[in-house]
Amino acid sequence: MFVFGNFVTGIAYILDMLLTVYFWIILIRAVLSWIQPNPYNPAVRIIYNLVDPVTYRISRKIPTRIGAIDFAPFILMIIIVFLQRFLIRSLFDLGTRMN
Repeated sequence: MFVFGNFVTGIAYILDMLLTVYFWIILIRAVLSWIQPNPYNPAVRIIYNLVDPVTYRISRKIPTRIGAIDFAPFILMIIIVFLQRFLIRSLFDLGTRMN
């Protein structure tokens, strides 16, 4: 059973890293919205393509725009922190108990 416990712990670690990277990508996207970089830059396009579809879905479900400020990236960051604190820690605990 320890092999499955190590597998669950490994999955939890990978998910935690991916969520952390995505959190930073969202933060970079927010900063880019303030400075208005060249939208044809490949790095900028990748960041926009990673973040904008998710924030658009949040904006469709919840009114997130107050004046000129869009709170969809902030809501997405809160969701990521919740997933890291609840789901990832639960997976770590499950993997630890199986060892």
